[in-house]
Amino acid sequence: MNINDELVLNIEKLSNLGFGIAKIDGFVVFVQGACPGDVIRAKITKLNKNYAYAEIIEITTPSKSRVKPFCPMQKVCGACQIQFIDYDRQLVFKSEMVKDAMRNIAGFDLEIPKTIPAPENICYRHKIQYPVSQTKVSKRILAGYYKPQSHEIVNIKYCPIQPPICDKIIEFVREKAPLYNISGYDETTHSGDLKHVVLRVSEYSGNVLVTLVFNSSQKFHRYEKFAYAIYDEFEKVSGVCLNFNSKQTNVILSNKSECICGDNFVEEKVLDKIFKIGSNTFFQVNPKSAENIFSYVKNEIGKFELPSVLDAYAGIAAFGIVVSNAAGAVVSVEENKDSIKMAEEALEINNIKNVELHAQDTAKYLSSVKRKFDITILDPPRKGCSQLSLELSLKHTKKEIIYVSCNPATLARDLKYLCQKGCTLKSIQPFDMFCHTYHVETVAVLAV
Repeated sequence: MNINDELVLNIEKLSNLGFGIAKIDGFVVFVQGACPGDVIRAKITKLNKNYAYAEIIEITTPSKSRVKPFCPMQKVCGACQIQFIDYDRQLVFKSEMVKDAMRNIAGFDLEIPKTIPAPENICYRHKIQYPVSQTKVSKRILAGYYKPQSHEIVNIKYCPIQPPICDKIIEFVREKAPLYNISGYDETTHSGDLKHVVLRVSEYSGNVLVTLVFNSSQKFHRYEKFAYAIYDEFEKVSGVCLNFNSKQTNVILSNKSECICGDNFVEEKVLDKIFKIGSNTFFQVNPKSAENIFSYVKNEIGKFELPSVLDAYAGIAAFGIVVSNAAGAVVSVEENKDSIKMAEEALEINNIKNVELHAQDTAKYLSSVKRKFDITILDPPRKGCSQLSLELSLKHTKKEIIYVSCNPATLARDLKYLCQKGCTLKSIQPFDMFCHTYHVETVAVLAV
């Protein structure tokens, strides 16, 4: 096999990154845009010792699971990698991804239940982060998602997976920014003004928090004027913030923000609880699907008689607050101080008295206390938990660990460690949080 060789491939399954997988005499070939069940003619584009990448030349026999994408930009935009697959089949494939991770990484041969669908799989994405640039000659502002495997921005004017008001706000930014002498960012020269536009839309109220990320360490009058222009133009924009991030980094938001007009948060409702969400505080992008997960976790906690609960990697203490009326006492631990401040306000809004907050790293907190909890909820970032956090969680938990993960690979790694230390995996359930992408959210319950 060589670069540019053309092959006929039968696509068997999806990889954890959404590539179609074919095998030739056991040799794996990854194909972007391929659907399990497709028979394709493809050209080898990259060749490694143990695997290759190929691009589709022709789909000779389409899979029965293949559908026409409802977004005309699907092929060029990197946001919805598997929108060309029937939604019900997406759920099956996501369960298979979790199963493969459990088998290949943890050595668990498990039957994984079908992924629980999102209540809405269009207009579901309530946090939008668009990079901004501009054309070299006409200086036209561009804003959208990156093309797959590139940093070339696709200028998105209509995106069906987010609320329609997002398209209107982004179009206003594109059209009006030059009038305020605001340029788009050029990452190759690290020049220009506006790097990103971040929108947080409330499913509950429909209000929008707009954050403009500038390639600057200070505020300029033209930035403020532009913020007020956005605020005045849209009734549903409840606040506009400026974020100052002059570093050459993949991190979108720095820790330096200023609210210019309106509020620096939107309110969101999950089950019967109200939360304040800022631009730099973590909250799930799909509130309706998040409700499914919160209900699942709360039901598990409800199987015990008012247990004590540790809510680790708590963010704005969403899990701790939602499960508070099924628990005797909750301790929520989160190292981001802005998130803890939002959590404090949520406790007051919801009149909750049995949740204790700690602005601290999970491992540091557990290293400093002797108390034990009936149940520990772990909801770490994609990289998963550190081994120390897992070890301490085990030490401080009496009955169950509930592990909420957005990455099957790190989940499998951490579950393997916990089971080697004596835990028993009771259940595992995938949820579709990021519809039409290869991402999957999973909740695992372990007996200690």
